[in-house]
Amino acid sequence: MSDDEKLIEDSPIPDSPVVPNQLSGDAVIQFRCHKDIDCFNACCRNIDIMLTPYDIIRLKQRLGITSTEFLRQYTYPFEFSKDSVAGVKFKPVEDGTACQFMTDEGCSVYEDRPTACRYYPVGLLSTRRQDENFDRSSYALVEEDHCHGHFEDRKLTIDEYRKEQGLEEYDEMSRPWRQQILKVRSAGPYIGRMSKTSLQFFFMANYDVDRLREFIKSEGFSTTYDVDQETMDELLRDDVALMKFGDRMIRQIMYAEETIPMKKDALDVHLERRGKHKIENKHEDAQTRSMEAYDMPLDGDEEAGKKDKE
Repeated sequence: MSDDEKLIEDSPIPDSPVVPNQLSGDAVIQFRCHKDIDCFNACCRNIDIMLTPYDIIRLKQRLGITSTEFLRQYTYPFEFSKDSVAGVKFKPVEDGTACQFMTDEGCSVYEDRPTACRYYPVGLLSTRRQDENFDRSSYALVEEDHCHGHFEDRKLTIDEYRKEQGLEEYDEMSRPWRQQILKVRSAGPYIGRMSKTSLQFFFMANYDVDRLREFIKSEGFSTTYDVDQETMDELLRDDVALMKFGDRMIRQIMYAEETIPMKKDALDVHLERRGKHKIENKHEDAQTRSMEAYDMPLDGDEEAGKKDKE
């Protein structure tokens, strides 16, 4: 397998039968989309659009609804790989394949359109080698028969196109999430054996920011984490700040990357409530400490709990 093929194999993008040619940001493309082109709206009539956490925030704010309502009405979940973490895609119109936001005039949420729509006809490839701890970005040009924008008389680099489409902000906001997916697919400690509770938490913390907000307002959270009032006030009012905090929580709970201070004796209180032994060794596994503090079972705990009840 070539290096390029290995990078693409590790990409968070769902599997594709086509191995694309990787392009850099200074690669020149020929493309223009406008309302008078004869294929206008064609790409919106048969959608397969994956959403990032930041996409969801922008769209739910645009529509004036909660993230929970947005997810239920406009999306459906999918697995990146079997028994792995979930992603979210746009749900098409009922009994059809078109985008729910498509109108005769074009996109009804154009100013807040998702990352994938902004990129089209360019695809972002976020990749990571199995022996590396950092991600790489490259691009691929998608040329489909229905799209005639490739025949328009305009040339520009991919970097120029990204800037034109407002993608610098979107990519910056979504990079931590892409790193999460890459980590799960390439080197995550739960590969192939993540508990149901862990998967549910991953989904909530990434995609359902309003439900996450209710979670951090709970007594269980306040008795576990030592978060100052100024930070809490920001998390309660700012969706983007909470999205970033959710990323930190996932990394702390699932990967033991501790960046959020825990209150003294919080773990022992939770363990006593669950009838487990107190931790004597302060340096005991950080992963256990983070997971137990949330009453979230570690792998195998769910089955053990069932046996205890029998």
